[in-house]
Amino acid sequence: MGGCVQFLLKRIYKWTRTDQRRYTPGSFIMGNSCSNNLGIPPAKGPNAVGCTDFMMDHTVQGTFFRLYYPCQEMEKPEKPDWVPCREYFNGLADFMKINRTISEKIFNYFFGSFKIPASLDAPFKSNGKCPVIIFSHGLGAFRTLYSAICAELASQGFIVASVEHRDLSASATFHFREKTESEKANKNFPKPCTSDPADLVKEWMYYRPLRHGESEFTLRNQQVKQRGDECILALDKLIEINSGISVQNVLQTRFDWTTLENSMDLCRIAVMGHSFGGGTVIEALCKEVKFKCGIALDAWMFPLEDEIFPRVKQPIFFINSEKFQWAGNISRMRKLDSAVIQRKMITIRGTVHQSFPDFTFLTGNWIGKLMKLKGEIDPELALDLCNKATLAFLQRHLGLENNFNQWDPLIDGQDDNLIPGTNVTVLQSAM
Repeated sequence: MGGCVQFLLKRIYKWTRTDQRRYTPGSFIMGNSCSNNLGIPPAKGPNAVGCTDFMMDHTVQGTFFRLYYPCQEMEKPEKPDWVPCREYFNGLADFMKINRTISEKIFNYFFGSFKIPASLDAPFKSNGKCPVIIFSHGLGAFRTLYSAICAELASQGFIVASVEHRDLSASATFHFREKTESEKANKNFPKPCTSDPADLVKEWMYYRPLRHGESEFTLRNQQVKQRGDECILALDKLIEINSGISVQNVLQTRFDWTTLENSMDLCRIAVMGHSFGGGTVIEALCKEVKFKCGIALDAWMFPLEDEIFPRVKQPIFFINSEKFQWAGNISRMRKLDSAVIQRKMITIRGTVHQSFPDFTFLTGNWIGKLMKLKGEIDPELALDLCNKATLAFLQRHLGLENNFNQWDPLIDGQDDNLIPGTNVTVLQSAM
């Protein structure tokens, strides 16, 4: 995500410091599309969607995720901000290596008004047991940036936990520490937000760039192992919640977690992720057999050790963009091919790497293409194909009794906008 966005924001920064005042931020976000038409599309499934945040154990060793779930209809639902607070803008700036002050203003102007298509802390709607998905974000992202995908899955009856990773691959995340005695005694010490516990202090963690001379594989491999563990920890907490064990959410939300008791079908659990999160899918499948299958969106395979591939026994669905993949990455995916376990791959025509996160919906056409946030295909069509293919694969391998099998042909790339397998030429010697 960093390169083109970084280039564009630096250009905007230069313009804002010259006399070329005829250029306004609005002219950049709109492109050839009206800003009123921009926004994350609502979910299409039969259920209304709620979301809430969960943090168990306030330390960095705890788990932190956004939960999407089928909810009761609300007369005046509160829609959460897409970017939760300014520290995430700062994190994006750090990730892109640009000045925080100016980038915060630009990011806030571009993206600060967008809302997630889900009702904050809405009551859970009990309608049979829900299959579960753990979702892992990409490098430089965080828990809210894939809300279109997560909300769609929740609208189709899934409970989805979008993990915010603490391995320093997220643009920003946070945990808490206990106040010192001097902080407790200091009446002028800043008061916490309403959702923060009064006796704790928020500690922010930002993306850690590769250091000069550092081995990237060593860092990324360490991170992907932690990410896999964090996906498993999130699942473990959902299992506790489902069993009726009382949990203490560090974040003081309005959501009643006891309503999730006995709500999850723990025989039907999948793991899903994008980019670095796609690599995390493979790591998590290797470590946890409770994950019955995995969906890897434009997976980045570099962080993974070859030795784990033979240990992955579950079905995997690789859904790739047309413009991101390369022979070395595809050859590593092919190492997971199996004669006995279903491993499928499709490529969505006209897509780019950022066709999966929400950014693709939030800029006009020309600026979106310049920033590589949009491909040639309509972003809603691309995501619709991705979601339908995902649902068909999940029905097949989780044993669901829905009508998602109507989209089975998409699993094999049978659509004018799909390529079976890959568009990348891979030599046999690279396999």
